[in-house]
Amino acid sequence: MKKRELAAQWVQNHLSMLACPICQSPFSLVATQGLRCSKGHQWDFNRAGSVHFLQTASASNSYDQEMLAARRRVLTAGLFAPMVAQLNACLPATPVKLIDVGTGEGTPLAQLQALRGNADALAGFDISKAGVNLATQLAPGQMFFCVADLRKLPFATASLDVVMELFSPADYDEFDRVLAPGGTLLKIIPTGAYLQELRALLYPATDSHRHYDNHLVKDRFLARYPAGQVIPINYQFELAPALRADLVAMSPLHWGQGARELTAAELASLKTVTVAVELLIAKKNAKNY
Repeated sequence: MKKRELAAQWVQNHLSMLACPICQSPFSLVATQGLRCSKGHQWDFNRAGSVHFLQTASASNSYDQEMLAARRRVLTAGLFAPMVAQLNACLPATPVKLIDVGTGEGTPLAQLQALRGNADALAGFDISKAGVNLATQLAPGQMFFCVADLRKLPFATASLDVVMELFSPADYDEFDRVLAPGGTLLKIIPTGAYLQELRALLYPATDSHRHYDNHLVKDRFLARYPAGQVIPINYQFELAPALRADLVAMSPLHWGQGARELTAAELASLKTVTVAVELLIAKKNAKNY
């Protein structure tokens, strides 16, 4: 089957998860061409099997093909694997309806799918068309990917069991809207030690980019969800020589003003990196929606 047909089949099986991002009306499937809501808004599947839910012709961000390809190689090698395993440990053994916010090129969601099997309904979205097109190469027909706006999600109210978000911006009002009562929000944020070896190579000790503090993001989360949990995740990841330049290319750290171009010797010294993040967990309840 073509990717467009596989996507249409996935949508047909999980149509109740989706809703028009313009008016939140329910969708009906239009053969294998796309989706139409009850108020006439229509969205088509592309050849890659994804749907572009933005009202603009294209999405603009700094995640180009080179960066996304580098990210795919490093994540496939396992940079986030212990993190994904911890996310999986927080999910029930029963099938879930889950979305991955800011899915990028989709590898973490695909790794979660590989751990859990095919019973779940897993969907990922990103503002990057290039990222979503790359994501559709992963397990076609087993997951659904789309280009969408964080603040106008193409998912139905109270239709999801889990919202998962790794290193991405958040819209808690939208997350609470799409989560069913008792649904779970899983959010990964970096700590000051995250990729500290790379940060030390790119910036001098006096540069503000050398140091990182994410407490405001965590404080906002816990203010929104006072019963929320925080689970630290810390480990060392060994970088094969071929992945060292890829790690630099995949990370926004090298975009900062004053970032140095690394020499071959400096890249060769980047043998291991620290992955230090916090998993923030909250349950939807009547008080936060």
